[in-house]
Amino acid sequence: MKTEERTFVAIKPDGVKRGMIGKILERFENKGFKIVAMKLLQVTPDLAAKHYEEHQGKPFYNRLVHYITSGPIVAMVVEGYEAIESVRHIVGATNPQKADVGTIRADFAQVMEYNIIHASDSPESAQREINLYFKPEEIYDNWQSMLEMITFDEERFQG
Repeated sequence: MKTEERTFVAIKPDGVKRGMIGKILERFENKGFKIVAMKLLQVTPDLAAKHYEEHQGKPFYNRLVHYITSGPIVAMVVEGYEAIESVRHIVGATNPQKADVGTIRADFAQVMEYNIIHASDSPESAQREINLYFKPEEIYDNWQSMLEMITFDEERFQG
């Protein structure tokens, strides 16, 4: 049975530099996901090495580190029903040329090396990446969205 889950999402330096933060956030909010943590930060080489540790030694590793450290990113924790799979669907294939029309990468990116956004690909990577970028006290999950408030208020007033 699938349930509510959290995933890590990062708007990469090209997305920040192009002023795409609002348009990208809108995709997740329109789908009904809750942003429970978010911050703008400069990724250090040390943090990049931890984030991309599974790619160390691969030919493209140095380019990954250079790219993610080339400007600020927006790191966030997104929460919702089947968030990992659904967010990855909204984001689209790693290669924007192969991403489905309507996904973030198909709509906003041109080449794989600058594909505008990262999203965790499994529960394990989501937890690992969330822990890399956020302290537990930086995650605010004890608030209700307007939809939750309206539903709660309706139930309260009918009882």
